[in-house]
Amino acid sequence: CPCPLPSADTALSRLVRRLLSARRSLDLCLFSFSCPQLARAAQLLHRRGVRVRLVTDAQYMGLHGSQIGRLRHAGIQVRHDQHSGYMHHKFAIVDRRMLITGSLNWTTQAIQSNRENVLVVEDAEYVKAFQDEFERIWEEYNPANYSFF
Repeated sequence: CPCPLPSADTALSRLVRRLLSARRSLDLCLFSFSCPQLARAAQLLHRRGVRVRLVTDAQYMGLHGSQIGRLRHAGIQVRHDQHSGYMHHKFAIVDRRMLITGSLNWTTQAIQSNRENVLVVEDAEYVKAFQDEFERIWEEYNPANYSFF
């Protein structure tokens, strides 16, 4: 990979390795996303032909340092909410078989400074519940369904 990804054995490198294990799909449902290393991992997967989809919060996707624009520019499908309140989920699903969830916002601040938790689960029952929620939100945030008046 021509882009710098973390190589030391850290919490971030372990998360990146889990993401890079995707072969078919990576579905991301994230409140805020400003960590460049995690964005590079998503872009690398996309370039490899993995289907990457991202659902995020409209209010937070435009903040300084957000990676959402870069991901969209790379061709990754991004959808966001259209109403008040936050889309506050924080989870990823790798190949419909691995769930990564917890309190972690995918921000440099959270990774470097906060006390956060991340849980990795490969239990089909839990993965399915989160995948169903992702698909429900993905359809709800379909731009074809937006109302502008």
